[in-house]
Amino acid sequence: MAHTKRWFISPPLSPTARAELRAFPEILQQLLYNRGYTTDAAARAYLRAQTNFNTDPMQLLGMKTAVERIRQALKHHEPIAIYGDYDVDGVTATALLVQTLRALGGNVRGYIPNRFEEGYGLNTEAFDTLQAEGIKLVISVDCGIRSPAEAAHAQRIGLDLIISDHHHPDEELPPALAVINPKQEGDPYPDKDLAGVGVAYKIAQALEPPAELLDNLLDLVALGTVADLAPLTGENRMLVRKGLFKIRACTRQGLYSLAQVANLSLSKTTATDIGFVLGPRLNAAGRLESALAAFDLLTTQDVSVAGQLAQKLDQQNRERQKITREIQEQAEQIALQDDPSAHLMFAVHSTFNSGVVGLAASRLVETFYRPAAVGQVGEETTRCSCRSIPEFHITNALDECKDLLLRHGGHAAAAGFTVENKKLPALKERLKEIARRELEGLDLRPALTADMEVPLAQMTGEVLKFLDYLQPTGYGNRDAIFVSRDLIVKEARVVGSEGKHLKMKLTDGRVIFDAIGFRIGARLPDLPCGAKVDVMYSLEKNEFNGRETLQLNLKDVKASGLPD
Repeated sequence: MAHTKRWFISPPLSPTARAELRAFPEILQQLLYNRGYTTDAAARAYLRAQTNFNTDPMQLLGMKTAVERIRQALKHHEPIAIYGDYDVDGVTATALLVQTLRALGGNVRGYIPNRFEEGYGLNTEAFDTLQAEGIKLVISVDCGIRSPAEAAHAQRIGLDLIISDHHHPDEELPPALAVINPKQEGDPYPDKDLAGVGVAYKIAQALEPPAELLDNLLDLVALGTVADLAPLTGENRMLVRKGLFKIRACTRQGLYSLAQVANLSLSKTTATDIGFVLGPRLNAAGRLESALAAFDLLTTQDVSVAGQLAQKLDQQNRERQKITREIQEQAEQIALQDDPSAHLMFAVHSTFNSGVVGLAASRLVETFYRPAAVGQVGEETTRCSCRSIPEFHITNALDECKDLLLRHGGHAAAAGFTVENKKLPALKERLKEIARRELEGLDLRPALTADMEVPLAQMTGEVLKFLDYLQPTGYGNRDAIFVSRDLIVKEARVVGSEGKHLKMKLTDGRVIFDAIGFRIGARLPDLPCGAKVDVMYSLEKNEFNGRETLQLNLKDVKASGLPD
């Protein structure tokens, strides 16, 4: 059986930590230690999703100026536009501030640019349109921090612009009335990892609306934060846990309708459900057409409208999945034909749908464990989305190429850029050279880390109960992952479309567990009945026909005896 991944198991907790954490069950002690919580007080704060720092929104640079200007606009009934990005983070942030300002009596509308006609972020034509419509104040959410020229244009035509964003700033801040971004230099706000919707929520807090309104916005914060892969630590973790309670209460009509078409029980929603069920459907609108459908879904109270929009988003998500598969296959072929040994995969084509190239890039990274850039070639420019691996900071790499780029921005693991077609060959070669410089000589196999090695018989419902305290889990706060060895394969088969997923029954001779391995169906030929295997997995509850059982969610499987 081929083993293409590296396994690491976290070291056992120290005697000092064991003594500090003695009030907790043994498995939970190890899980807490692995996440850096080595004292009783720190562990309890983590399990309660509490922060240990001041979360006063007025600490953010620019907040005082922004609040004064917004209150002035509210007082004089000035038309306000909330200008958001077209992904889930931007859409939820737009909905959040529109809902907040309307509740405070504001004359406010949401504006989300069309990905295909206007591109990412602020644009001068949109500002001209808004100004012509009588808008006096524009508040950006989840975008704008790298748009100095557009901000200067807003200034020239008499628009007051407040920029709120969470992406990494460039050296030059835009000339806006106020810039709110915890990542800007000198900002004292203690948590730098808020999503765009999190920053929007801080603006809402600073405006001091009724507490009930702030509470009702938390479902939007949870949606945007999880979907944008913001780390589920610190304040994000606190906000998402509270937001999940709001989602489960089913108070937002649009979410209820979306869950219905997705066959999801909102009352049991987890962060994983946001990432794999709700988030992709909300994102589908902006990827294929206009994100306004997602915005309308989140803000409507009309049952009929919500139902129609939910159906539309679900259908768009199915279409998005189909297009993504097609682009992934074509991008893989282009990249490998161009340079099969390159440390960075680069694939562009005029027929690629710019709305899903980022998803195709993610699939390439998942398959080949290399950073990838996939983009659509237009008449004069090419727009690309990039995804990367932990060993390669993609936005830093793009910063080294900024002399070739019209615009770029993003995070360590994901970014985007626009380049003139005549500069595309030079950009491709420079990015590949940077990747070679940073990655040559490294063991470029995916690394999987488990919390501990545990006999399978110890995986009980009691264990699952205290694993719930780790929630919400996701990026930055991973699921509890275990390794069990020398298990016997009792049954193995593939399930799902095209046999992508692996379904198994495993036993250690004492207990038998069902196991599911998503996207590892290709491993089936290596798993005959009776084979001995080691597995890395998370423990979860499986519900089928009203019956609940424990199940292993496989991260990897290898023949027993092979090195980790």
